[in-house]
This record gives sequence, structure tokens and C-alpha cells, in this order.
Amino acid sequence: MDRKAPEKMRDFFKNSPPEILDALVRVRQRSGVRLFLVGGTVRDGLLGRVTHDLDIAAEGPMLPLANLLRQELGGGALIDLSASDDEVVRVVWQGEQVDFSTFRAGVATIEEDLFLRDFTVNALAVPLSEGKAAGVVDPAGGMTDLQAKRIRHCPGAFTADPVRMLRGYRLAATLDFSLDPQTTEEIKKHVRLIAGVAAERIGHEMRLIFSSARTAETLEAMDKAGLLRLLLPELYQGEGVEQPEFHHLDVLGHSFLALKMMEEIIARPNRFFGGKDLGIAKYLEEENNRVCLKWAALMHDIGKPATKDMHNGETGRVTFYGHDEVGRRLFQSFAERCRWSKADAERTGGLIGMHMHPFHLCNVQREGQISRRAALNICHRAGNDLPGLFLLAMSDSLASKGEKKPERMEEELVVLFDTVQGIYKDYIEPVLRGPRLISGKDLIAIGLTPGPSFAKILAELEVARIEGAVTDRQTALRWVEAYLHHDKPV
Repeated sequence: MDRKAPEKMRDFFKNSPPEILDALVRVRQRSGVRLFLVGGTVRDGLLGRVTHDLDIAAEGPMLPLANLLRQELGGGALIDLSASDDEVVRVVWQGEQVDFSTFRAGVATIEEDLFLRDFTVNALAVPLSEGKAAGVVDPAGGMTDLQAKRIRHCPGAFTADPVRMLRGYRLAATLDFSLDPQTTEEIKKHVRLIAGVAAERIGHEMRLIFSSARTAETLEAMDKAGLLRLLLPELYQGEGVEQPEFHHLDVLGHSFLALKMMEEIIARPNRFFGGKDLGIAKYLEEENNRVCLKWAALMHDIGKPATKDMHNGETGRVTFYGHDEVGRRLFQSFAERCRWSKADAERTGGLIGMHMHPFHLCNVQREGQISRRAALNICHRAGNDLPGLFLLAMSDSLASKGEKKPERMEEELVVLFDTVQGIYKDYIEPVLRGPRLISGKDLIAIGLTPGPSFAKILAELEVARIEGAVTDRQTALRWVEAYLHHDKPV
């Protein structure tokens, strides 16, 4: 079935160099083969979304067509992506890519090919023409689903490729669509097939879900379908694990709520941090920061089930001592299994491992002003992720609404962050950026043998400078002498 397209052919290429469209038209003319724009290229073109990747479907061998395009463009790299019986050849030219693919499973027509795709909104094609208004080939009703903002599966989609179940949720999240109820039921029937999908493919889809603005609600939908439980078994160990009185949910419920709160904070940080210029807005500009924060919020308490201890006494108090560090190790094992990059695994795991640090300092802050040493410790530990650490603490606090929770916990976190930033700017940064007062040569000169102790001495001397106990070279040498006689200044 052909339907009138609301866009001109050239509009599907508005984000690509016009040379590509002209070259493809000449390829069609020279080869005599009908070329169709297909899939996400058509979908995004109809939605007015930016896309730099063009998908072309055609009958017959793809390599000659790809080589013709390279000739017409005067260059470009050629990559063979073929798998099983389907031939796919990619041409990359000046940062743009065009994928040529045969009709799927050896079918003879574009309509048959489209029925073999994953979702109806991707089962759309537009015949390549010379700038004229073109009809949309729509055998599965994808245009209607686009207008209704609905993700509906094509027949047999999930048994053909189980990763499509996860892709459906990803499309709903990134397009701001909803899954068709029958599609959800079909996912529930085939959910266990996800176990056979490669970790890299799952990771790709999850990354896109976590990059969207609808991560929390998407994961809740995946949870209801039973899909998320199979992907994140570590998270579900917290189901039914009760927590102390400053919490109102079990560990699993709290984790989901912490993710939801994180997403709200990312959307409107000023609402939660009082509009203070704490470097949060700049930190959140980077997509990878946002993705790692969401993962940390969701998984920050996965160490609790393994560390739960019920104290036998009048109170019957529940504790989770060391759950932050255990959680860090569990997360990094999960990330390794899921083929995460080492940098992202360590970064997100690091946030999980130190997520209790701001709360410990809040306890100190209630008794009086925190020390410069304490501020230095948290700054050293968090590094460039100091804003992220306080964002994680804020989401954790907002997700805790028990009777014993301190009434002004979120305000205390903002005050603490502001205080730490002030100490860093006034006392820590000048020392870190300035020259050292003494070096290893000076330690050798007073009779010390080079070794690991040098780094410890110089690090402690740095703290003494930040605390104001050392101000120049002479006081630095006197401080070292006192340190070596186990009379370190406090």
C-alpha cells in the first residue's frame, strides 16, 4: 500500500550533503535497479528528526551498487556488514554513511521485505526519485502508528531476533511513544529469549534507553513485562529486603525511586540545589555523565542484600555496613559481564562505592563545621565527579521518606556541597596549583632513604599546608621533623 508522503524526497536528505542524493539518483539510473529508502531513515524523515545514516534496500547484489555510489561520490570507504543470507554493504563518505541491503530472507518485493522488519514504524519505504513528492510504501500500517505515537511489532519479530523486545522499549523512550498493548503481551510471551542475545547488543540498547529523558518509566515498563529482571538480576536481589526507619520502601523499590528522582534532578537541577552555581549545570551537559549517574542511582544499593545484618536487641535494628564498597564490586562484575568500557565501569562503580560519603559528612556538619582535611578527602576521592557524587546523594535522599529521616536532609546536602566547594576554592586549590615547598631531595638531605614513605610524607605535608599549619619552606621542614618524631601537628 502506497501513501502520500508529507515530505519531498530531498527533505529526507536535509541533514546530509545534497551530493549524496544526487549520486544515489545517478546510481539508480546507471544500474536500472529500484532503490528504496527504508526503516529508520523514513521514520525519522517523517518525524522531522535529524539523521545522518541512510538505509537503502534493493533487489539483487549490493556490492555493485555500493561501488557505483563510490564512483559517483569520487571516493568513500566500503565496509561489508553482511550476515547469513542478507547482504549489507556500507559506504562511508565525509562522515556520512549509506547502507545498501538486499531484501530480507530472499523475498522478491519491498512489501514482503517490510513485513519482515521489527516494528511497523520501521516497516516503511520511499522509492528513490529525483526530488519529486514520493509515495510511502506502508504495508503494515506504520504511518497510522507514527501518527498515534505507537510502537507495534511486525509478525514474528521477536522470535526472529529477541533483541527487538528491548529495542521496542528503546524506541518508545527515544521517540516519546508508547508500546502497543498487544506488543507488550507478545514480549511477555517471549521474554526468556533475551538470554540468547549477545551482551554487546543488549548494552547498545540499554545505553540508548539511559541516554533518553524517559529512563525511569521505561525501566518500570520493562519490569512489568518481566524483561528487566532477566537483564539486571543483581538489582532484584533487593526485592523484599526491608530497610531502617528512614526508608519507606524495600531496597528494590528505593532503587527504582532513586532513578526516578535522578531523572527529575537532571531535568531541573536548580529546583533541588537552590540555583547555586555549584558546577552542576556544566557537569550535566555531558551525556556520559548523565548516563553514569542514572546507572549509579539505580544500582547504588545492590550491595545491601549481601551486607544485611539484623541486630538482636530491643530495637531489632537493621544495618548494611560496607554495602557501598560491596555494591561497587558487584556493579563492576555486572559491567564486565555486560562488556562495558573499563572507564565507564570504574566511574559508575566509583560513584556507588562512595555514595555514603556525603551523608557521613552531613553527620559531622551537624556537630560543627567540617575540617579542611575532610573537604580534601572527599574532593580527592570524587575528583571530577564531585558534582555527580552530590547529585547521587540528592537522589538517594529524595527516594527515602521514612519516619526517622532527618527533616532537612536535602538542605544539608546543598549546604555541605557549597561548603566543600568553598574550602576547595579558598584553601585546597591554591596549594594544589602552587609549587611544593620541599621535595624528595630535601627529605634525602635530612637523612631519609627514598621509598614509598616519601609520597606519604609529602601528601601529609600538603594537608598541613591546606590546614594552615605550614606556610613556607622553614615551617615545612620543621613540620617534617615533628612528623618523623611521631609528633605530627594536628
